[in-house]
Amino acid sequence: MINLLPPETKENFFYARRNAQLLRWVCGIGIGLAGIVIVSLVGMVFLQRTTTDYERNNSSAATLLKTQNVSEAQATVEDISNNLKLVVKVLAREVLFSKLLTQIATVLPRGSVLTSLNIGQTTGGIDIEAAATDYSTGSQVQANLADPNNKIFSKADLILIQCQATTGGVAFSANYPCKVQVRAQFAANNPFLFINSGATP
Repeated sequence: MINLLPPETKENFFYARRNAQLLRWVCGIGIGLAGIVIVSLVGMVFLQRTTTDYERNNSSAATLLKTQNVSEAQATVEDISNNLKLVVKVLAREVLFSKLLTQIATVLPRGSVLTSLNIGQTTGGIDIEAAATDYSTGSQVQANLADPNNKIFSKADLILIQCQATTGGVAFSANYPCKVQVRAQFAANNPFLFINSGATP
């Protein structure tokens, strides 16, 4: 096929085709840039919205914590815990006197009587006073209380034995002229303390 168009017309067609291609490239690039801009805008809006939601949630959580008084609740829990520890400590020293008196009366030797008990507030021990018919019986009081088979005391120390008609102006009984003082320490697992007895409040 022979192209008989004049050279100027041919040149115009050539540049027209090139311009059409360039126009397509420009349109494609423009559409690509527009897509990038749209994606960027959508991403920014999404990030902004997410940030706002997180800030709102954090604010709500902080407000909720303030309204629930978490610090006061923690203080209350600690107070309850301390009170429970105190109760356990007190119960560990509470003596079941009915059982204790019966057991002490059982282990006292013949010729002796129990006259008083004084429980120490901090030592976990007890001061026992008894009266006896003679010095030997008074010594036996301490020996019987110290016997681990009785399951009352871990140790019992003899403090005093006095055998006379009067002491400090106070007359002893004519039948029990000897006064005996023993300081004893409760055994750890003896059944005469409230906390070891399995009793319920």
